[in-house]
Amino acid sequence: MATTTTRHREGKQTAATGLTLFAGVMMFIAGILDVFRGIMGIAEDDVYVSTPNYIFKFDLTSWGWINLVFGAVAVIVSFGLFTAKTWARVVGVGIAALLLIANFLSIPYYPVWSLTLIALYAFIIWALCVVKRDPLAD
Repeated sequence: MATTTTRHREGKQTAATGLTLFAGVMMFIAGILDVFRGIMGIAEDDVYVSTPNYIFKFDLTSWGWINLVFGAVAVIVSFGLFTAKTWARVVGVGIAALLLIANFLSIPYYPVWSLTLIALYAFIIWALCVVKRDPLAD
């Protein structure tokens, strides 16, 4: 006699595991760091390098606000990743891609840190794209 079992998760939220948890933690850390970087830019701190002939010339305060807003969104999305929500994975890939581009454009202003965050956001995108979706998670 064959029996079939079905898994039900009635009223329970599933916790993130594996690569989704990794991406959530990294997104949270990188988001906090981008928030701090944004505050430094808004305060016009002397941490940034001056590059007079850069083709993508933005005001330092503009970079600060861009980093602050994207960093805050990344922190919010990371909380959705901790609960393994599909919307958080989709938005997480999108915000990580936007932050990767923003960090690319800011390489002349803060080169080492921009390259570090580009690598970090690339790992986040990879982790969110390769994880298999649990059909009972949503």
